[in-house]
Amino acid sequence: MKRTLLTILFISFAAVLSAETIKMKDGNLITGSIVSQTEYVLNLATSFGTITLNQKEIDQILPDKHRIVLKGGSQLVGQILDLDEFNLKLKTDEGAVVNIDMPQIVSVETYDYDRGENAQKEFVEKTQQEEAARQAHAAAVAAGTAAAGVAAAGGLTFDNDIDQVFDTQKAQVVNGQVVSRTEAVATAPVSTQTMSDEEAFIKGVKTGAVSQQEYAAAAKEELTAKKEKNKKTEKKAPKVHNEADYNKYFSVQAGVMPLDLKLDNSGRAGYSAGDQYDVGGTSVAVSSKFLWRIKNSNFWLGPELGIGSIANNKFEEKDPSVVSKPDSYPDPKVRTSGQIWRGGLTAHYYINPKSRFAFYLTGSAMYEMLHLNYRGEEQSEKISSNGFAGAGGLGVETWVDDLMIGLEVREVFAQRTGDLKKSSEVNTLVQLQLSWKF
Repeated sequence: MKRTLLTILFISFAAVLSAETIKMKDGNLITGSIVSQTEYVLNLATSFGTITLNQKEIDQILPDKHRIVLKGGSQLVGQILDLDEFNLKLKTDEGAVVNIDMPQIVSVETYDYDRGENAQKEFVEKTQQEEAARQAHAAAVAAGTAAAGVAAAGGLTFDNDIDQVFDTQKAQVVNGQVVSRTEAVATAPVSTQTMSDEEAFIKGVKTGAVSQQEYAAAAKEELTAKKEKNKKTEKKAPKVHNEADYNKYFSVQAGVMPLDLKLDNSGRAGYSAGDQYDVGGTSVAVSSKFLWRIKNSNFWLGPELGIGSIANNKFEEKDPSVVSKPDSYPDPKVRTSGQIWRGGLTAHYYINPKSRFAFYLTGSAMYEMLHLNYRGEEQSEKISSNGFAGAGGLGVETWVDDLMIGLEVREVFAQRTGDLKKSSEVNTLVQLQLSWKF
């Protein structure tokens, strides 16, 4: 008999593992199996068909709860965490985790979230039905069409199980174990239960002798499958970032700047007036900035440091001391390269900081040091052009988990001096950036 009850328990539990209860913001409760969900919608398969719910209208996904009835009438309500052929692990509504021996379990019932609203109505209707049945029985006895019997409270006769007359008592949990008033109830020998082919087909198990261990393994497999399914179907909700929580900003940037540099070489031996050479090219630039929010506004300000390369270039060497030695210098060339260093203050003003793609205006005031290495066949020197530079542009950023990626385009204004004074004063800088707010 005990084996039969445990068998029914496992099959009943396995059948309800996939059920989910969705609580809507309007108070409605919908039960079904989650087919899929995204950031915006949830598809739920119910007994009436599959429906699509708006995530904004969902209050919460209520966890599966079960009522565990133990021998002697004790009961526990909570979430089933795991089970095997020996015990069932349950997290109670009080937060305790308890291991329950399988032989102590009489039944497992799925908790009905909607029952709270209908319980009083059901109780009244059930009481009225019992009273009507009692009166009908009494009338039948009076008419001689039914045998008289002694009835107990609630419409039960003493021929019924007397234990049904008494209310069940809630079990106590001590150190993770159930303490029941009937703890010492003896257990009957366990035997296998043979099922018919029809029963096996309905319940989805093999025919023949089916043991308690086999039913426990099937239920555990169903529970594991549900956990794996939830991991695959549940999409992680995107983290919502509140701009008001941040007041510091750090970023690293890397990009390119087409650099228009003109070298006036007319002052060097062998060159005539008007000899100008392009010594610029595509400059690779990296930079870093650290900003602070100004009084909880959309305005940020802080220091920035950056360095850029000047591409390698070469042009014909006209130095007479070199040209006069064709045997030593059959193909004389002048080679140039260099670096640009910048440091100063940078400001951001965010136009739409709460949007998914946040645009901002950016401006900088910096001191720039440009060093060009001039390497001739017989002599070399360093050409410098130092001075103040400004920049202005537009940037865009978006959150990816806890960091931001973005793109920034600036126009850099710098007036060159010395041999580079005829260079362009405006150059465009395009940079990708990785940034953090904290």
